[in-house]
Amino acid sequence: MTALLITVDTELSSSLQQRGVSLDDNVRRSIWAEAGGQAHGIGWQMEVLDRHGLTGIFFVDPMPALVHGPDFLVPIVQAIVTRGHEVQMHIHTEWLAWAKDSPVGGRQGRNIGDFTLNDQMLLLGRAKALLEQAGAPPITAFRAGNFGANDDTLRALAAIGVTWDSSVNPAYLNGECHISADPHMIAASHMLGVVEVPVSGIIDRPGGFRPAQVCAMSSAEMRAGLCHAAHEGHGAYMVVTHSFEMLSRDRQRPNGAVKARFEALCAQAARLPQVRGAGFRDLDPAIADRPAAMLTRVPPNALRTGIRQAQQAWATWRYEHRLVPA
Repeated sequence: MTALLITVDTELSSSLQQRGVSLDDNVRRSIWAEAGGQAHGIGWQMEVLDRHGLTGIFFVDPMPALVHGPDFLVPIVQAIVTRGHEVQMHIHTEWLAWAKDSPVGGRQGRNIGDFTLNDQMLLLGRAKALLEQAGAPPITAFRAGNFGANDDTLRALAAIGVTWDSSVNPAYLNGECHISADPHMIAASHMLGVVEVPVSGIIDRPGGFRPAQVCAMSSAEMRAGLCHAAHEGHGAYMVVTHSFEMLSRDRQRPNGAVKARFEALCAQAARLPQVRGAGFRDLDPAIADRPAAMLTRVPPNALRTGIRQAQQAWATWRYEHRLVPA
């Protein structure tokens, strides 16, 4: 069976912090994604996952605790854990610009991969401890903010006892992701002491790659990618979304198109007998030992891509235009 890993990068906005927005307002807008008197963030996402019997993996960024203190993490972590979903580790090192208690002194960087191996061990170790002190079970998996990891990130994770990484996104290789991974990597692989599970995706045009991110793929593309993975017997299909992704970019109104995609993904997964919703706690590292040479991605389809582009244009007009009510 193919394990479907629905991952939610759960993070405060450093841009809102820079603009002087309060911690409470940042949590409300970025984690719970409140708009129009309703919440569309991790609470709503867990409701949809629960309805379809699926597990959510919430990669929570604890770095704002270095600025605001750790107490804000507790209700976020507890909300996830008490509903039976997974808390794993995420890092946006941009928050070091405001840190009152930094484990790496005054050193700063946009991404975890901008730091030395020793600094990465210190940062990852602190982040792991913050999440576990907030009530998370032992952290076993990581994803870098902006996918901005490098090979030393994997070495640092292995050194602090984290088994899994999901920082390889082929769309970011040779950009902010500097892990030495094959851009055609599909299956989980052993890398530098951890098991790397890359973000899944499809080929949307010759030579191109479209990651399996809820805001980036149409429902038809996501369905095609998931069905293809199940048919070929991929060990895992890795989907990405964010805690605030169900809102417009200015976080003022819900984006009904993205919410519909998330619901469609969960409904499709529940209907596929070859697919099981999973967390990292459900995976065996031996998944990386399975033969992967013959695995492929969904090939391009001009009609499917054109329909998605049209849908994106409509959704941008409908939900991103400030003059159009939600």
